Amino acid sequence: MPIINFKGKAFVQNYHYGVKYHELIPENDKSITEKVSLHDNLIIKGDNLKALKALLPIYSGKVQVVVIDPPYNTGNEKWIYNDNVNSPMMQSWLGEVVNKDDLSRHDKWLCMMMPRLKLLRELMSKDGIIAITIDDHEVHNLGLLMDEIFGAENRVACAPWLSEPSGGKEKTGLRTGHEYIVIYHNGDPSCLTQEEVDVGELNLVDKFGPYQKGRELRKWGGTSLREDRPGQWFSITTPDGTEVYPIRNDGKEGHWRWGKNNPDMMAILEDYEHAHWEAMPYDDGVTYNGETKRWVPYAKIRELTKKIGWKTWLDDLGSNADGTRIIKDIFGEKIFDTPKPVKLYKWIVGLHSNPDAIVLDSFAGSGTTAHAVLELNKEDYGNRKFILVEMEEYANDITAERVRRIINGVETARDESVKNGFGGSFSLFSLGNAIEMELFLKGDRLPSYGDLARYVFYTSTGEEFDPEQVNESISYIGESTEYEVYLFYKPDMEYLKTTALTLEKARELKTYAGKKRLVFAPMKYLDQNHLHELNIEFCQLPFEIYKFKG
Repeated sequence: MPIINFKGKAFVQNYHYGVKYHELIPENDKSITEKVSLHDNLIIKGDNLKALKALLPIYSGKVQVVVIDPPYNTGNEKWIYNDNVNSPMMQSWLGEVVNKDDLSRHDKWLCMMMPRLKLLRELMSKDGIIAITIDDHEVHNLGLLMDEIFGAENRVACAPWLSEPSGGKEKTGLRTGHEYIVIYHNGDPSCLTQEEVDVGELNLVDKFGPYQKGRELRKWGGTSLREDRPGQWFSITTPDGTEVYPIRNDGKEGHWRWGKNNPDMMAILEDYEHAHWEAMPYDDGVTYNGETKRWVPYAKIRELTKKIGWKTWLDDLGSNADGTRIIKDIFGEKIFDTPKPVKLYKWIVGLHSNPDAIVLDSFAGSGTTAHAVLELNKEDYGNRKFILVEMEEYANDITAERVRRIINGVETARDESVKNGFGGSFSLFSLGNAIEMELFLKGDRLPSYGDLARYVFYTSTGEEFDPEQVNESISYIGESTEYEVYLFYKPDMEYLKTTALTLEKARELKTYAGKKRLVFAPMKYLDQNHLHELNIEFCQLPFEIYKFKG
């Protein structure tokens, strides 16, 4: 496979590992929510590389859709390379506008993109997809870079998108009028949706009319365990009146493809005949509750359509002019150059079949991604969540303000959906100071128990820390939505060198709400089987604070 080389690559290919974790400071007065939380829809103001690193402790491996619109590097965008990489050459790049006459502009663009793409991949689930808008200036470099980071085998498409139906502004040569959507998956393509065409004969019939057997309602492939979508684990009444859960063929607990709020699932829960049922065996030698087979529900297809792969020439998903028209409808004037059309971003988000997907945009611009997510949720009763990152000054006045207006509704808008508003909420955070963990490792300025408890609780759960819950005598620091959290720590280097989570200490941990226990300690003396048995997720101090994937 060809490898892309560029100036500075040796310095940036692992640069993302050294980016410091930064505090995320809530801005309550600029949010629209009952309680500001990192588990809400999010808008983060600040450098996107630092923001992506700050999101890792909470969202690592959980993002299903990434959609980004980075600088196209046309030479007219006035973007500046600002990553403080330890290289004399790259230090000389800092603060300089990248223009057409810059002979290193392609190198700078690749040096900017590589660490961000690597962090985005760490944030993505195995069945996640990433879509990047780009034009002819960098599409070839981007393709080689994506092949290197995600793997050429995971490329879904480089789809041309008709962005300027008139052919664009080029006065010499070919007037292309198109851009590209470069799409990759993260190793598991099972959640990619497909385009609908004629389905053929509806060869079965029930009391509601003719139908065709569709897909099994239990999720297959990557992220198909109960723990991957706990909200999609529940029982369905079967034809013989018993209750069936989404048990995988190997006997492990799985989850349904749809949540309870999905209209099709709501119908099945009300009347089992909305699903097609078959008695199916588990894998050879597998039993569950003593049974070798169980009822398996399938969707019923009643429309005369079926799904196939998407076309790759995107000429009916809106243009840049449509994006501008929506901005004018919301703000009354054009306050942002070349915003992407909502229809295009709805299509991209809809490429992932999960209606509860987490959607991340780290080049948020005018906030089109949030608009697309809220509008799509309104249309299909999904519960998708957006995370936007924007570093420019307009992060609050344009990006967040657009989201406020489309949530509440814009009385003067011509678009009825925008006029009525989509509802919803979001929490706005800004990047704070870097957390200097090196001081911890050296034993310098060791934090108090309370300060470290606040830090590890917040960074690992993303939820508000309540000091009233702390019981230092039993190492308990509080309960989150998913975890009971414990911290074995004293601001004493001798303690840190000699203290470990042992089997005895693990068995002594109290259980308050019966949730999984998240335990921070300097080291552990028990294996993964015992941790699993005791329902414990272990995080070593201090290194795993950065890498926690709970």
